[in-house]
Amino acid sequence: MPARPLPSPTASSAAVRTAVLTVKDAADYLGLSPHTLYVWRHRRQGPPSFRMGPRGRVMYRVEALDAWVREQEQADSRSNPALNPLSVPPAGAFRPLTTA
Repeated sequence: MPARPLPSPTASSAAVRTAVLTVKDAADYLGLSPHTLYVWRHRRQGPPSFRMGPRGRVMYRVEALDAWVREQEQADSRSNPALNPLSVPPAGAFRPLTTA
């Protein structure tokens, strides 16, 4: 089996750049506005983020964004049949209220 060539420094730095995204890039990745991510972050909602570097730039990991999207899909009754109220049989017979 031939040995795989080592990635060039430019290829590995490109992989690092895409593994961690800025707010703008994360918003583009999710199809949202950067302002939405800003609001969610300050409400402690949305995908997990962290601050990096001496200036404290807000960053997002691609893996965390993908995991957050999967969690949103599972929490939505339209995507998760187990949560869909229409897939659950009725508990008992419906009897309308009558007044005497």
